[in-house]
Parts: sequence; C-alpha cells; structure tokens
Amino acid sequence: MIFATKQQKIVAELLIQHMKENGGEIGKSEMSLFATKLHEGNLITEINEPQYKGKKVKLSYNKRQFYDRILTPMKSMGIIYYDLYRKTYKISEAFNKEMVKIGLSWLRELRKPPLNIKKS
Repeated sequence: MIFATKQQKIVAELLIQHMKENGGEIGKSEMSLFATKLHEGNLITEINEPQYKGKKVKLSYNKRQFYDRILTPMKSMGIIYYDLYRKTYKISEAFNKEMVKIGLSWLRELRKPPLNIKKS
C-alpha cells in the first residue's frame, strides 16, 4: 500500500524484519551493511510471496535507490525513526499514531453537515 512496486515492498519488509531481529534498532553502519548486501545481491532470504513460498531467494536492490525509495519514505512517514545523536535507526510507533489521527479526522469530516453552496 505504501510502496510503488512489489520489490520495494519486499525490501521494506526485509528491513523491518532485520531490525526486529536486532532488537528493533540498528546503527548507521549496520544499515549501510544491509544496503550493501542488497546492492551486491548477497542477501539470501525467504519471502512471503506465494510463488516463492518455502524457497530461498537471492535479492538485489540498488543501494542509492534503497535509501531514496525505501528508507527515506519510511523515515518521513514515521515507520522508522533516526536518532541523530546516537546514529541509530529504530522501528517507530509514530506511523500508527498518525494513521489514527487521520482516521479520526476523516470521521469528523464525514459527520459534518454539507456546506450551503449557492447554485447559479
């Protein structure tokens, strides 16, 4: 729902999984290692896609595009938080909180009476 392509979705899911395996937080150098493994095509994993169920798959994704199209949007949406002082990336709950706010805002908008617009 968030990413434009299936490949971006898969890589984002792998990143979250990798972060979960490391206590929900990884350092800047660990993120760079993850991106480099992807870039070099050295990341071997299982994916939750029906055609790949139970199979090990070797993934490749451009490092620059990883930062531009996956990590940066995840940071800006609040899925991942980057601590400038500690230089760590952390899985965040901010995305959920924003979605709840948007949902409540939409419900308020639905309940408002219609505007009186004069028709000519």
